[in-house]
Amino acid sequence: MLEVVARHPHARAILGAAVGPDGVSASHAYLFHGPAGSGKAEAARALAAELLAEGSPDPDSARRRALEGVHPDLTWVTPGGANEMLVGDIDEAVVGAVARTPFEAKRRVFVLERADTMNDQAANKLLKTLEEPPPFAHLILLTDKPANVLPTIVSRCQLVRFEAPTPAELSDRLQTRHGVPPQTADAVARLSLGDANRALALALGDGPALRHAAERYARAALRGELAGRPWIEILKIAGERGEKAAAEVAERIAAEAELLPDRDARRVKREGETTARRAHRRVHGETIDHALQLVSLWLRDVACVTDGVPDLAHNVDRADALAEDAGREGLAAGRLREAVALVEEARTTLSLNPSEELALEALASRLARTLG
Repeated sequence: MLEVVARHPHARAILGAAVGPDGVSASHAYLFHGPAGSGKAEAARALAAELLAEGSPDPDSARRRALEGVHPDLTWVTPGGANEMLVGDIDEAVVGAVARTPFEAKRRVFVLERADTMNDQAANKLLKTLEEPPPFAHLILLTDKPANVLPTIVSRCQLVRFEAPTPAELSDRLQTRHGVPPQTADAVARLSLGDANRALALALGDGPALRHAAERYARAALRGELAGRPWIEILKIAGERGEKAAAEVAERIAAEAELLPDRDARRVKREGETTARRAHRRVHGETIDHALQLVSLWLRDVACVTDGVPDLAHNVDRADALAEDAGREGLAAGRLREAVALVEEARTTLSLNPSEELALEALASRLARTLG
């Protein structure tokens, strides 16, 4: 347990006392907060493993199964909505189950990811559980955005802070664990802005393709060369990722349905179709938002080079391209900063669910006018 939180002083102090050598004295409700990829989920699983191992006739087995996510007294909840956690996500899985005695351990542990996305109905329902949890129940809420969690929920949890990894730590992790080339690792570590999950996603799989698409979009706007519709490549990657997420949900639902009676299986499949569509929308939207963040960072980097401070750039493996863009005649850093503001405005607008293609096309036109 303590190894997992070794680089997080606040978390180490609180959780170290909770699972110290004198026995487990954990709180019944925690709110783990910190940047995505800072280790909150790993720490939650490690804490759950210690809680469920206490008093077990075979502690090592209990720990192992908890860490693998197969312990019957561990419930892990993720949002089922496109952009929010719904009351149905926690109604039976948490609120209904929390009062039932453990299957084999002395405790039951419930972990809720992205607690900041709970809608009002879900938050209010969970609040009643947090006010009077049974003595054997422990709830661990995870969030990247503690300010978005209902204050009444925050007040009933013990806060545990996790620190963002430094770019150097992220780069080293990518190189040693995943074999990412040093210069690429340095770049994606900076581009992730402390989000270890995004750093990994940028380095592997279709991450390089997304990064290339965002760079192409930004550079096309800088040159006013929009006839090639550079936003199409971003939309294509977002669509592919959304389809993959929906397929994974459908596969999981189908496996669950095979174990149920026909009537229940039909209900689960119907609900699964809705869940799959929501997964598609969520991943599709997150991908477009990430691409726009990369566009914003490219324009910011060009501004850094224009201002004579290239060492502050994030795209350290694309120094020549940044210098080429910064050398365009008449391009001022002030215009680049205006362009960055336009991109950030578009990210907010897209969260309100307009047409993504129209929004990206309109943004590209506004950028070209601002920068040209």
